Amino acid sequence: MDFDFTDDQLALRDAVARWVDKGFGFERRHHLAKAGGATRAVWQELADLGLTGLAVPSEHGGMGFGAVEAMVVMEELGTGLVNAPFAAGALVAPALLQAAPAEVQAEWLPRIAERSALVVLAHQERAARYRLHHVSTQAQRSGDQWLLTGSKSVVPAGDEADAFIVPARLSGAVDATDGIGLFLVRPGTAGCSVRGHATQDGARAAELLLQACAATLVCEQGFEVLEEAVDIGIAALCAEGVGLMGKLTAITVDYMNTRKQFGTTLASFQALRHRIADVKMQLELARSMSYYASLKLGEPAPARRRALSQAKVQLGQSARFVGQQCIQLHGGIGVTDEYIASHYFKRLTMLEMQFGDTLHHLGEVSTRMQDTAGVFG
Repeated sequence: MDFDFTDDQLALRDAVARWVDKGFGFERRHHLAKAGGATRAVWQELADLGLTGLAVPSEHGGMGFGAVEAMVVMEELGTGLVNAPFAAGALVAPALLQAAPAEVQAEWLPRIAERSALVVLAHQERAARYRLHHVSTQAQRSGDQWLLTGSKSVVPAGDEADAFIVPARLSGAVDATDGIGLFLVRPGTAGCSVRGHATQDGARAAELLLQACAATLVCEQGFEVLEEAVDIGIAALCAEGVGLMGKLTAITVDYMNTRKQFGTTLASFQALRHRIADVKMQLELARSMSYYASLKLGEPAPARRRALSQAKVQLGQSARFVGQQCIQLHGGIGVTDEYIASHYFKRLTMLEMQFGDTLHHLGEVSTRMQDTAGVFG
């Protein structure tokens, strides 16, 4: 199989890398995090590069690129530790909106492509434990409109978003896969309360409370659409994680080549060199599974879902190992807020929890291994 990138994909990678080098240094990132994590301005700069239209179909003003291009962009954003809601707003949201009626698509997809709108998925509920089908938020028809009642937690960039896509139950039990609809909610609508807060990795999230809040129907049979969009989000996280781990490893190697102990550099100690070799092995395992995840996004749902869970398991294991080893190799400076490595470690820790932690996805892989005991069988 040919894993070489095309010329267009390499050009896209270079364009993002140049912006990261010139426009998003650690000093800017650290300032944004200390100021509360608001990154709408960063989102608009990514839009100026044309990146917010990456996954938007061309008929709606976007570029209509696929999973590999998204992976290339996310890896570079991870390398630069860019804390903008790019995956949420430019990859996950367009996938959900493409299931909407034509008039809803025409209203929102061009606005995403041209940077004037940030739409994010608000799906997590307190008792769900990462189960997408656990939806207690209720949707009721009232005349010619839908009213939603319920709450959602840890909505990415929730207090900066222009709209939310909210799964809500039309019928059935709270854990049923049938009867889940997707709705679009605008902040500021009567009955919609948004409470923003900073996150540990220097970004922002919000708690969303809906009390008979008017919403626009995206689709009535929304569970499969939600699954596919979340898989797109997982693939994006895997690519971002590869960028984060690659940069953190490079920072650690550079530190070991300059920091001296007992009159010689840390890099001269064989035991520490072996630990870096183990770190690089985990990085390459994560990279290969990131490629695997992106390539499997076009597969039928059963194969796709298992592949993405496998990739998320490897991401969690690699992120934990690489993060902990690199911080330990730095010593005390590695956990200080003023030093760049600590911020990479925080973001890697957050990635492990998003869209299901390692134990959750290990269970998903186990459940889907029906006919074989081999992980890749």
